[in-house]
Amino acid sequence: MKLSWIKLAEDDQNFKVPEKLGMHIEYLKAPEQIDEKLAELVKEEYDTIMITNELAGFSEDIIKKYYEDETVKIIISPR
Repeated sequence: MKLSWIKLAEDDQNFKVPEKLGMHIEYLKAPEQIDEKLAELVKEEYDTIMITNELAGFSEDIIKKYYEDETVKIIISPR
């Protein structure tokens, strides 16, 4: 299982524990980059991707591309 977290670079509230444990975290400069980053991680065969609720609101692909895709699970964290 390959797991990644995505958050905004200036976000200092979310995903602190995985960050401190040295897990794979992707940082975005702008929330509009979310769909590009999701596509990149799926291409790199990440099968579980956690994103913040804030970023989910900027993605069109979560529902259009990945909702029924059984190879990837996108988990939206409320905080």
